[in-house]
Amino acid sequence: MALSEFDLIRNYFSRAGRVRDDVSLGIGDDCALLQVPDGFELAVSIDTLVEGVHFFPGADPESLGYKSLAVNLSDLAAMGAKPAWATLALTLPKADPLWLEAFSRGFAGLANRYGVQLIGGDTTRGPLNISVQVHGFVAPGEALRRNAASPGDLIYVTGDLGDAGLALLAEQGDSLPSGLGRDQINRLHRPEPRLAAGMAMAGIARGGIDISDGLLSDLGHICEASGVGATVELEKIPLSSAVRSYIEQLNDWSLPLAAGDDYELCVTVPSRYRGEIEAVATQLDVNLTQIGTIGAGDAVCCLRADGEELVMESRGFEHFTGGR
Repeated sequence: MALSEFDLIRNYFSRAGRVRDDVSLGIGDDCALLQVPDGFELAVSIDTLVEGVHFFPGADPESLGYKSLAVNLSDLAAMGAKPAWATLALTLPKADPLWLEAFSRGFAGLANRYGVQLIGGDTTRGPLNISVQVHGFVAPGEALRRNAASPGDLIYVTGDLGDAGLALLAEQGDSLPSGLGRDQINRLHRPEPRLAAGMAMAGIARGGIDISDGLLSDLGHICEASGVGATVELEKIPLSSAVRSYIEQLNDWSLPLAAGDDYELCVTVPSRYRGEIEAVATQLDVNLTQIGTIGAGDAVCCLRADGEELVMESRGFEHFTGGR
C-alpha cells in the first residue's frame, strides 16, 4: 500500500529528535508553538541540499539525514548559539519506506545527540531536495557575527581543513595520494558540527563563520562584512597527513583553501583574549589553531613560509557564477 503524506510524517518524523519542554505544540498542526526562554535571542538558519548539486544521485540516505541537519547545526555553532528546534521540508520522487527509514534514522540520531526536536515541516513529490531550518538560543550581545572583526584580531580555525574536499575528489574518480581513509570520508558525509566550541567562544571571539564553501570564501565574507582584510599563514593551517601529502605532491593548496564542506569554525579573537580562547581548546579537547591576523584592507592574503603570496584563481564554491 502506498504511503500517504500523513502516513509518511507519522511513521518516520513525528517523534524525530529530543522531546523538549519548550515545545507547547509540535508536529501535527498548521504551526508549532514554541517558548523562547527569557534573556535569550533566537538564532534561525536554513539550508537546502539538492540531489546532483550537494550530493550524488543514489547517496546513502542515512548519511543524508545526518548531514542535512549537521550543516544547519554548524550555522548555529558559527553564531555561538545552543540548538533547540528544527523543521524539515522534504521533496521526494517517491515514498520509499526503506529510504525514509534510513534518512529519518540519520536525522533523528544527530537530533537526539544535540537535544533538537523536529517541530514541523512539509513533504511533497518532486526531484529530491532537503530543506532544514534550525533554531537556537544565544545571549544578547554574545553572538559571533561576520561584521564584528577588527584589525589586530587573531584568526582561529577548529579542526583540520581539506579532508572533505579530498574525499570528494576520490568519489569523482580522481587519482589521489595514498592516505585517504574513513576519517576523510566521514568528514564529507558526516561532518561534526562544532557546537560546543561555538558556544564556549561566544562572548570571547568577535567574528565567526562556518567553513562550508572554503576558507578563502568564508573568511572573505567576514572581511567584507567587517570592512577589514586578513593575512593567513599557509604553514599554520591545520592539515591531516592525507591532505598534507596531496599538497606536497601537487603543490596545490585548493583543498584547505577552496574545496569547502569542512564545516569547521573560523573565528576572529581580540589578541588580549588569546589565553581564554586557548583555554577553550584545552577544556573541550578540540584542535583550535591560530592561522593569521585581521588587518587593514578588504581581502584575504595567503602567505607561504618564505613570505611569498599565494594567488588562487578559485576562492570557493558559488552557486550562480559557474561553480568555484
